[in-house]
Amino acid sequence: MDRRTVLSAGLGAGFTLAGAGLADRAFAAEPRPGARNLITDVPGVKVGLAQDPRVRTGVTVILPDQAAVVASDVRGGGPATRETDATEPRNLVHAFDAVVLSGGSVYGLATADGVVAWLGSQDRGFTFAPMKGVPPSPVVPAAALYDLADGGHKAWGLDPPYKALGIEAVKSASDSFPLGTAGAGYGAMAGDIKGGLGSASIVAAEGYTVGAVVAVNCAGSVTAPGTKEFWAGPFEIGNEYGGLGTAHLKAIPEDWGSRRARPRENTTIAVVATDAKLTSDEAKRVAMMAQDGIAEAIHPAHTPFDGDVVFAMATGKMDLPEPRAFTVARIGALAADTLARAIARGVYEATAYPGANTPTWKGL
Repeated sequence: MDRRTVLSAGLGAGFTLAGAGLADRAFAAEPRPGARNLITDVPGVKVGLAQDPRVRTGVTVILPDQAAVVASDVRGGGPATRETDATEPRNLVHAFDAVVLSGGSVYGLATADGVVAWLGSQDRGFTFAPMKGVPPSPVVPAAALYDLADGGHKAWGLDPPYKALGIEAVKSASDSFPLGTAGAGYGAMAGDIKGGLGSASIVAAEGYTVGAVVAVNCAGSVTAPGTKEFWAGPFEIGNEYGGLGTAHLKAIPEDWGSRRARPRENTTIAVVATDAKLTSDEAKRVAMMAQDGIAEAIHPAHTPFDGDVVFAMATGKMDLPEPRAFTVARIGALAADTLARAIARGVYEATAYPGANTPTWKGL
């Protein structure tokens, strides 16, 4: 049974790809990464980073050019989040001004304070009607990972660095940014090796783009036991994370390979984005499907010790081809596989802290 048959069977009685005119069009062209192979290949999305090497932490801000539809899905057992309730489709606000990924656990959520302050100063944010002397209310969902025990200077007393890092990051938002030990992935670990910030993109046959950015700080392993081969190997395009292939991938029950036996020092947090015009409900479905990318790339995933969170952002630049439900399913599937690639890229590009012997994938 080929891919088209499987998808047709899942669309319900009496509905086929051929009947919808999609049998040839849906897979007429091979999807390809965007020009940068970053989430910023999605039109209308920029990313800003800031990090503090002394503290060994950092932040990543995903900034749409205009307020965008955002949804979220929380699967980890120990999340640190802000404004995720606001992203639920049943609630009032359906357009969001930025999304923040941060180190620092609960302290890192203050990153969003800095982003909100900067956006407000730019007169960006939610308001029913402009009123003189009344600032808008920027709505900025956020998620943080645990990097408090990574050996950095955390004796900050009453002045954690995260608000200032948030301002620095959002002010620096651009189309290009580094991967690996950078931004929210600066203090991250992936099992027993250095984690980091990863990103990837894909352009579908119809021209819409899907991208992902992720801070990888997982309890599970990103590689198969006894090898350097990434669990995300089947999804690699070209040699974007080493080109080692999948010849030695083998799942042995409860052999997690390289992992950390330090509960609560974990969490993988991500944003997937598309330029497709999605409703809040459709973005929610994409966020849910994109969580599968974490499971594709990390074994095990979504443990009680992880705070895994995925946000889905839609900038609304392109109308969806009909039937909408099928296109949403394709976007969700592309988001999952792109997120898996981003996870592997983040670990592949990670480097040791300055002056430290932190184990890295390239050093295995």
